[in-house]
Amino acid sequence: FRCPSAAPAPAIRSLPAVSDSTAPTPLISLPIVDAGEPVAAPVPPQSRRLPSWLRQNLAPGGGHAETAHLIAELGLETVCSSAKCPNRLECWSSRTATFMILGNVCTRPCGFCSVPKGKTEELEHDEPERVAEAAKRLGLKHVVITSVTRDDLADGGADHFRRTVEAVRAATGAAIEVLVPDFIGKQGALERLMESKPDVFNHNTETVPRLYRTVRGRKSVYPWTLQLLADAKKCFPGVKTKSGLMLGLGETRDELLDVFADLLEHDVDFLTLGQYLQPTLDSLPVERYVPPEEFDELGAIARGMGFKKVASGPLVRSSYHAREMTDE
Repeated sequence: FRCPSAAPAPAIRSLPAVSDSTAPTPLISLPIVDAGEPVAAPVPPQSRRLPSWLRQNLAPGGGHAETAHLIAELGLETVCSSAKCPNRLECWSSRTATFMILGNVCTRPCGFCSVPKGKTEELEHDEPERVAEAAKRLGLKHVVITSVTRDDLADGGADHFRRTVEAVRAATGAAIEVLVPDFIGKQGALERLMESKPDVFNHNTETVPRLYRTVRGRKSVYPWTLQLLADAKKCFPGVKTKSGLMLGLGETRDELLDVFADLLEHDVDFLTLGQYLQPTLDSLPVERYVPPEEFDELGAIARGMGFKKVASGPLVRSSYHAREMTDE
C-alpha cells in the first residue's frame, strides 16, 4: 500500500517565534470584534472555581455502571477515564466510550494532559479483539479509537491501530474514527494505519502555534500536525479529516482564526472547539474560561470559513457526540 503522489500541501502561514517575551496578551471575555477595536486588559490565570456553565448536575445512578463494568471486565483503557473527561458519566450512561489503545502510559509530557507518563509496557496483542468485543456488546454504530503516544515503538503503534480498526469493523460493521498521535519521525506509519481505511481521521491541533512548545512539549511541531492531516487524505481520499482546539490557554482571537485558515488550507473537514480544564494541580493553569456565547460565535465563524461540520462549546471534546458530526 502506498499513498498516491500528490502536490505538496499549501504553505503554512508564517509562524511567530516561540518566545514568552513576545507573546500576545490573552484577552478577557473575548468578544468577536473588528480588528480596529481596542484589546482588553490582561488578566491573571483563572481561579479553580468553575463558572456556572461548566457545572454539571447529573442524577445519581444511571447506566454508566454497566459500561464501566464491561470496560473493566475486558481489561480496556478509555481516554474518558485516563484524561479525566468531564463528559464521562454522560457518555457511559449512553453506553459509549472512546477506547484508548497501546497502553495507558504516554511518552510525551504534554502540559495539558493527565494521562500517565513514564516507562511504557509491552503491547497486548489481543487488545484489538477485546476492543471489538466491547464495541459489539455496547452496540456502537460509531467507534472512536485513540491512543497514547508511543515514541518507543518503531512504527509508533500504527500497525496496532490498523489491526484494531479492522477487528472492530469486522465485529460491528460500525463507522470507525481514529484519533491518532503525530507519528513524528515514524516513516511509513501513517500509510500502514490508513490501510484500514478509517471513516474519520482525527488528529488534534490542540492550540495555536505560539503556545505549541508550552502546551504540547518540545517534540510536537505545528507544521507536522497540518501535514499529517493533509497526508491522511492523500493516502485515502475518502476519509473525513478532523481536528480540535482547546480554548482558554492564552490564545488570541486572531491566532485562532489563523489556525482555522491553516486547517482549511490542508483540507480538514471537521473542527471541534472546547474549553481547556486543568486536570491536575501539576497541569497547565486555565488562563480564561470562555463563555458559551463566544463558543457559539467562533463556531459560526468557522462554519462560515468553510468547515463542513463544527462542534463548539465549553464541554465539547474531540470525540464528544462524534457520530453526530458524521451524520449527513
